[in-house]
Amino acid sequence: MGIAVVVGGGCSGVLATRELLRTGWHVVLVDPGARPGRGLAYSTAAPWHLLNSPAAAMSADPDRPDDFLRWCRQRDPRTGPADFVPRSWYGDYLTEVLRAADETAQGRLTVQRGRVARIFEPSGHGGPLTVLLADDVVIPADRVVLALGHPAPSTPARLDAAAARSGAYVADPWRPGALDDLPEGPILLIGTGLTAVDVALTLANAGRRDLTAVSRHGLLPQPHRRSPATGSGTVAVQGTAQVPAAQAVPAALPELLAAGSLAVVLRTLRRLAADTGDWRAVFDALRPHWDALWQGLPEPDQRRFLRHLARYWEVHRHRMAPAVADSIGALRERGSLRVRAAELCGIEAADEGVRVVLREWHGGAITAPTFAAVVNCTGPGRIVESDPLVRALVAEGMARPGPYRLGLDTDPHGALLRRDGSAHPALWTLGPTRRGVLWETTAAPEIRTQARALAVALGDAGHDRAPIAECVES
Repeated sequence: MGIAVVVGGGCSGVLATRELLRTGWHVVLVDPGARPGRGLAYSTAAPWHLLNSPAAAMSADPDRPDDFLRWCRQRDPRTGPADFVPRSWYGDYLTEVLRAADETAQGRLTVQRGRVARIFEPSGHGGPLTVLLADDVVIPADRVVLALGHPAPSTPARLDAAAARSGAYVADPWRPGALDDLPEGPILLIGTGLTAVDVALTLANAGRRDLTAVSRHGLLPQPHRRSPATGSGTVAVQGTAQVPAAQAVPAALPELLAAGSLAVVLRTLRRLAADTGDWRAVFDALRPHWDALWQGLPEPDQRRFLRHLARYWEVHRHRMAPAVADSIGALRERGSLRVRAAELCGIEAADEGVRVVLREWHGGAITAPTFAAVVNCTGPGRIVESDPLVRALVAEGMARPGPYRLGLDTDPHGALLRRDGSAHPALWTLGPTRRGVLWETTAAPEIRTQARALAVALGDAGHDRAPIAECVES
């Protein structure tokens, strides 16, 4: 095998590194953080930030689905498979996964702290690559895996420059310390998804009692079920046992996969939800098939989904842990958190804070309230626009934007597609970077599957390569 450079030390980077080490690669893991394995999602997590998936779903090891659950039970023996544990636990777990992989690899892992500035092809089209870090460290590589995770939130289109420069506007709530010193007074959260939920809990725990969250639809994520359904998804409604989701979904799967139409898919999903009485079980049973369903839709239907249905899908698919939903419900009942459906028309600097122009979604009334601070909680932006390394790769033709510019274009195995549409033999990616080509590609179960498949594909391509002699040179 040769040397594989993994760019990014979050969940995607750790899972990719683990699988590459298993298949014999020498791996250089490049991460700007001091503790690889954490990433943004886990490094800034507070105790009240819970995972959005139950413990039983979060194993890093495809061969041991209960690995994370067993790890949790070492910390708290009472942990059940359906429990939602603190997100910081998962960061600790990933750190231990990386440490265990390092011990097994016997010297084949190098962790390099830094940020990748450029990736070059010194020998021309398709040869080994050179990875240049921002501090001028040079790393030669036979393969490079982009494990970049989620990009930062996009900047609102109508953000006044003076407001952006003020301390009253927070561009990225996950930046360490971003929420620590906000001015006193009402705070506006732009967005009503899981990021806004986490930020609302953080601010409420800091004593803030005047929070408003706004989005076009004003929809909060749905809560997970408080406990697993009995009998493989059988749900009793008004005393009548309905069809188990574990039976209904496989029976309908051929119809769904052959639909080729968004209207047929939606009609079938509604029927399944009615037949089973449990839309959550339907969503969860279909999770391994979402990508096939997405790729089976014609482009006009994919665009229609993104324009009209994506937000409704997200609040049902990416749900709140029950305890988090209870906390958010309590904040709303007390009046500490209000949720508004409105279009954001402008953010301007004001004498005391920030003025926000809103057009109400129902009725069209325009208001311009002033807030002491505004926090961008819109969630991940588009990596093609926000990440300097990705922009450079696209500009040089080594990569190209994927469908709808949601991520990068790849072949079915995760190899980046060049500007001319050919698969780059040495440049690969996994996780959120593949969004657009794939739809379900941002959570640990999908990323661990991609990491295994990527390592197998690179193993098939790398058997004849000898390791580069010097792994890192300054």
